[in-house]
Amino acid sequence: MDGSTSDQIHVFWHSGMLDHETGSGVFDTGMDPGFLDVLEKHPENADRVKNMVSILKKGPISPYISWFSGTPARIPQLLSFHTPEYIDELRQADAAGGKMLCAGTFLNPGSWDASLLAAGTTLSAMQHILDGQSKIAFALVRPPGHHAQPTQADGYCFLNNAGLAVQLAIDSGCSRVAVIDIDVHYGNGTAEGFYCSDSVLTISLHMNHGSWGPSHPQTGCIDELGDGKGFGFNLNIPLPNGTGDRGYEYAMTELVAPAILKFDPLLMVMVVGQDSSAFDPNGRQCLTMAGYREIGRIVRKLADKHANGRLLIVQEGGYHITYSAYCLHATLEGVLNLPHPLLSDPIAYYPEDEALAFKVVDSIKQYWEETLPVWREK
Repeated sequence: MDGSTSDQIHVFWHSGMLDHETGSGVFDTGMDPGFLDVLEKHPENADRVKNMVSILKKGPISPYISWFSGTPARIPQLLSFHTPEYIDELRQADAAGGKMLCAGTFLNPGSWDASLLAAGTTLSAMQHILDGQSKIAFALVRPPGHHAQPTQADGYCFLNNAGLAVQLAIDSGCSRVAVIDIDVHYGNGTAEGFYCSDSVLTISLHMNHGSWGPSHPQTGCIDELGDGKGFGFNLNIPLPNGTGDRGYEYAMTELVAPAILKFDPLLMVMVVGQDSSAFDPNGRQCLTMAGYREIGRIVRKLADKHANGRLLIVQEGGYHITYSAYCLHATLEGVLNLPHPLLSDPIAYYPEDEALAFKVVDSIKQYWEETLPVWREK
């Protein structure tokens, strides 16, 4: 690949991941208050991913997609990122018929097998890149993973799919891996797993939501920079609600691109969640298809410049059953660097508060320059 266009994205998928049943209730609580006639499905349900699979198979992007089957992860593979005690906890919960591991996060019958498939499918996609079979691979997986920490579940996540794949790359001799997480929530689990490492640069653009309890003690604030050798290698970009397309593009240009330039990775991982969209029930960031398309284009350009085009994409959140699929389609259009959009936006444009977002990005940049010496180098 020469940095202009990519003919194919290799998508790794397995239908067994649909067997993770999350139930219904009041949003993600699983609770029936007794006074509602209609209970909604848990936001992280199989329908959202069914539409993602369908749009990639039947939509106009389909000629650019090649499909590969994922396989379950083995327990020793999980121990590269997670502790044995935590994996035993998950296995015991599965053997007992299920358990709510933390708020909104339900391991039910079928969930453990789906989790092993999600982790294994992501590892297969990474190995595909490491073996030189493709420059760009997409792990279309659920349950999501970026909140899962080495020792605990969090935020609908059991196993950290992206973290496992990054560790595989490191163990395979790839000494510098960069992670760009655009899910609406802080990728706290991935950050925690590499918080003391200078081999992995973790960057997270997220809604400024702070900590949400014992399962998510990290705040996602700008002062969570890493520890020890890893100081300066965890960069958080908490963005105000309503940041929108131009605000995200500004953050990518002013913060993400310079960080990638300084780190100069050998391989990149883009962690995607469509819950940053204008119509997602779990986020408030107002991205549209155009914004996702531009993010994909920027990340592809960075991968071509710094990582010889090697880019693993890992699916995370995205809970609007229809629009998430459209936004995924747009993201991959951007990654392919296609000259024109293949799909028009089916939902009305949502205005953004880009002026506030620009101020926040500039303040984060100033903080990094004052705190991290490498940012002061000209």
